[in-house]
Amino acid sequence: MKILLFGGTGRCGRVLGEWLSEAGHELLAPAHGDCDLRDAAAVSRLVLGCGAEAVVNAAAISGPETCLDDPLTAHGVNAMAPAAMALACRHTGARLIHLSTDYVLDGRRAGLKDESAKCRPINVYGESKREGELEVLEALPEALVVRVSWICGNPQKPSFVESTLAKALAAQPLAAIADKFSLPTDARDIAAALAALLQEPEGDRTAGVVQLCSGGEPMSWHGCASAALRCAVELGALPSMPELREQRLDEASFFRDARPRHTAMSNARLAARLSRLPGAPVLPEAQLCLRRVTERYLRAVGAL
Repeated sequence: MKILLFGGTGRCGRVLGEWLSEAGHELLAPAHGDCDLRDAAAVSRLVLGCGAEAVVNAAAISGPETCLDDPLTAHGVNAMAPAAMALACRHTGARLIHLSTDYVLDGRRAGLKDESAKCRPINVYGESKREGELEVLEALPEALVVRVSWICGNPQKPSFVESTLAKALAAQPLAAIADKFSLPTDARDIAAALAALLQEPEGDRTAGVVQLCSGGEPMSWHGCASAALRCAVELGALPSMPELREQRLDEASFFRDARPRHTAMSNARLAARLSRLPGAPVLPEAQLCLRRVTERYLRAVGAL
């Protein structure tokens, strides 16, 4: 299959691109210089002219402060570029999978949220991503919008999990926010799930919104970091469990835009769909996800 992948250098996109290439797909992964996502017309021309059977959009401006400082660019990349992709795919007949985020949720209530939960983003990043969801599904109702959260598992693009492990290995002071909750997602699990979904037969394709994350109960950043550190101790990379100070979200002065507190998502809809696809992965529980991510990172840096 010929697949056009936007965002192929990102934390998720890089892993996805490698996964799809290894599976034998013909992959087109334009760099920023090849297609500026701020230019919706250029995006449209590329989709219309490349002959791709599927388009996967893993590109985004995902830093909340970056979006706060330049909302017009955030709007262009996170909303208007996906809209252009969807309109072009409507003309070419290509399958479109667009990655979104748990930050489209308002995060006011604790607990797992399913796809019917209210979307009321509280920062510029979430607003632009929610607009992208709406634009994509309005232009192409058969498109698939995949919400992900707390992507980790790519040692080349460290997440807060890998960053915590790096600090622990260097014996640096550790702290993590304990009152913000979601669920981690291994980039490799995202890649495996999307690869399976791309093989769905025409006429029986998953459409609308699905949520792709690990299973289990909501975890805080502090909980995720603690689980990763415990794994590092069990694997012998650390001599003992280091101190991990709890922080409050309100104390994080380095965050200049709001963060939703409770955005943990249920993956039940997607898990049920994957269970019916031959060779599709089983989405792991969060603790297993973090163990795999921890071991992968420690091996990558030579700590095991």
